[in-house]
Amino acid sequence: MNDMATVSQAIASEMELKDEERQPCEVWTRVMGYHRPVASFNIGKKGEHRERQFFREARVG
Repeated sequence: MNDMATVSQAIASEMELKDEERQPCEVWTRVMGYHRPVASFNIGKKGEHRERQFFREARVG
């Protein structure tokens, strides 16, 4: 392994957080024309959000 890879690994291990250092991430999504936090959804809407399929459209041309 070269020196650069060793340095990168050392930096990555120093930057890794322990579970107790982490904080929750608030996820927002667009619903009916406006944005709302997923945490405020009712149980049915949360289930629907989990079932969503994400995709990328190919470029035309």
